[in-house]
Amino acid sequence: MRIGIGLPAAVPDADATALGDWAEAAERHGFASVGVIDRLVYDNLDPLVALAAAAARTERVELLTTVLTVPYRRNAVVLAKQLASVERLSGGRLTAGIAIGGWPEDYEASGVPRRGLGEAMDAMLATMRSVWDGEMAGASGPIAALPPCRPALLFGGFAPAAFERASTFGHGWVAPSFGFEPLVDGIASVRQAWSRAGRTGRPRVVVERYFSLGDRADETADHYLAHYYGSEYFTAARADTPTNRAQLRSELERLREAGCDDVILLPCSDDVTQVELLADALGSKVRSAGHTEPRAEAASIQVPGAGTASGARAVREVPVGTGDRRR
Repeated sequence: MRIGIGLPAAVPDADATALGDWAEAAERHGFASVGVIDRLVYDNLDPLVALAAAAARTERVELLTTVLTVPYRRNAVVLAKQLASVERLSGGRLTAGIAIGGWPEDYEASGVPRRGLGEAMDAMLATMRSVWDGEMAGASGPIAALPPCRPALLFGGFAPAAFERASTFGHGWVAPSFGFEPLVDGIASVRQAWSRAGRTGRPRVVVERYFSLGDRADETADHYLAHYYGSEYFTAARADTPTNRAQLRSELERLREAGCDDVILLPCSDDVTQVELLADALGSKVRSAGHTEPRAEAASIQVPGAGTASGARAVREVPVGTGDRRR
C-alpha cells in the first residue's frame, strides 16, 4: 500500500506561501504522492492551483485530487484545460479523482441546481476527454492533446453510477476519509462493477485519513475536524483520525487488509514539521512505499459521448494508472 500525504490547502488560516515547502518536504521524506481535497465555500485554496504550486517544487511524487467536484465548475473546456495544464506542468504526474460532491452550500453559491448532476457529470467528462484527445480546435489549431488516457482518472461516490463510472471511464475509486464499513462495502461494489465491465486486474482504491501528531495532537485534530465537518460528522471523522504512532500503524494495517492500494494522510495543521513527524512515525513504511508505482494494466477505457448506442466510445488499449505517466 502506497502512502501519500495531503497538502494543507484546506487548513484554515494556513500560510499559503509555505505550501511549496510542504510539497518539497513530502517528496524528500519519500511519500508516494501529495493530495488535495475540494470545497468552494470554505477557507481553502483551489485544489488545482495548490497542485500546480506543488508541481513546481517536486519532480517525482504523484499529484492527486481526492476529490475534485466537477459539476459546479460548469465549463468543461475550461476545467479540462486547467487539469491538462497541471498534467503538463508536472511532467505527467496528475491523477484526478473527481466526483459530484456533497456540500449543498457549494452548489447554492455556484448557482448550479442539484438535480441532474449525474447527467451533467457525464456530459462534462465527455467534453473533457475530447479536449485531452486534441479534438477541440479553433482558427489557430487544436488544444494540445495529452497522451492516451491522461490524466489518470479516479471517481468518488457511493451511488451505483459512481462505481460504474470508475469501472467504465476510469482507473479506480476514491474512498471517503472516514468510515470503515462503507469503505469495505465500496471496495466490493467497485470490484463487482469492474468485473461486469470486463476490465482486467482490479480497480485502484485510494482512501484518505486525517492525522495529527506531536504536541497537542488530539487538541489540533479536535479543533480542525469540528471546524471542517461540524457536529454532524465530527464524531465519525474523529474516530478514524490517528493522533499517535500506535493508532497510525493500526489504522494503516486495517486499510491495507481491506484492500486499499493507496492512503492519503490529510493534515489537521499547516505546520510543516507534521511531514517529518509522519515520516518518522512510519519509518521504513513510507520509504519503501514511496518508490513503488500504482498497478498498471491494459484496459479499454470507455469515454462517455456520442458514437454508439450506449453513448460511449472506446479508446485504444494502453497501460493505465500512473505507472504509464511520462517522465
